[in-house]
Amino acid sequence: MPRSIRPMSDARAAVFAPLVDAGRAELVERRLTDAIVLGLLAEGERLPSESEMAKQFGVATVTAREALVALREKGLVETRRGRDGGSFVTERHTHPTSIDTRVGELSRAELRDMGAYYSAIASSSAELAADRATGDDVEHLRAVVLAIDIDSETATRRGERTFRLEVTALSQSARLVREELRVQSEFAPLLWLCLRDEEYRARSRDAHLAVVDAIADLDGGRARTITREHIEDAIEWLLEMKSTLEATG
Repeated sequence: MPRSIRPMSDARAAVFAPLVDAGRAELVERRLTDAIVLGLLAEGERLPSESEMAKQFGVATVTAREALVALREKGLVETRRGRDGGSFVTERHTHPTSIDTRVGELSRAELRDMGAYYSAIASSSAELAADRATGDDVEHLRAVVLAIDIDSETATRRGERTFRLEVTALSQSARLVREELRVQSEFAPLLWLCLRDEEYRARSRDAHLAVVDAIADLDGGRARTITREHIEDAIEWLLEMKSTLEATG
């Protein structure tokens, strides 16, 4: 496949994907808060400069600056002066309930719609990948899955995003790659909350390997179905979590 549309095999590609509703510091703040809380941006990691971040998100520099101010007030980021200065992640567990709060704020209809939309992107990519991937592509994809440490929640989250991006790249559709990046940045922090559970991390790896097998067999329909069912499973877990939060809230 053309290298020009192969995404970075790193969750950072999704973290810093352009915002749809550009111009709102709150959206930049939320994106970065989610990434820090979930461990996608590690403690001590240096963030892009204000101007670089503004360019990546597609917002004004002042918007990026306002978001960083909010993150500093939360204690998630600190800014250092000097030649080696910049903004650095300080503590990813400062607000561990922020994602849970967002789940509580969304309706069941909104959560189901989120899953349906993402499923349409991911399952279409998997179907196209089965038609267009080479043998080497399949082996690379299998290696990506087997390299995921499912004993680690953070590693599994990174692996989930990497796998989805790699499958989408194999569709050889630049538009699907861009949409996958955008949708991941918007939905993935919520969608894959099920990876908190060890059982779901193992189920996720099994589903990925099944998709790889379907792609290897040139069975696009099976790749699509497995992908759709995997995402539907994640949404059902999310809905159960919402019910639990409502019952204890």
